[in-house]
Amino acid sequence: MKVLTDANVGEIVKVKKNEAQDSLKERLLALGLTAGANIEVLRRGPKNNLTVFRIRGAMIALRKEESRLIEIM
Repeated sequence: MKVLTDANVGEIVKVKKNEAQDSLKERLLALGLTAGANIEVLRRGPKNNLTVFRIRGAMIALRKEESRLIEIM
C-alpha cells in the first residue's frame, strides 16, 4: 500500500482512499482529498514533517501523520 508520504516532490498522484477518522476525515474531504483527486507534491518542510501539496488548485500543507492516512495510486 502506497501512501501520500511516499510520493516524491514534483510527482502527481491520485487519491485511492482516505483512511482518516472523524473530524480529520471531514477536514481532509473538505480540502478536496476525495477518491480520484489528483495531488501534486510541491515541497517538503525543513524536517520533512510538513509537505505542501496542490490539491484542486489550492496549496495545502499537511503533517506527516495526516499524509500517512491517504492511500494513493
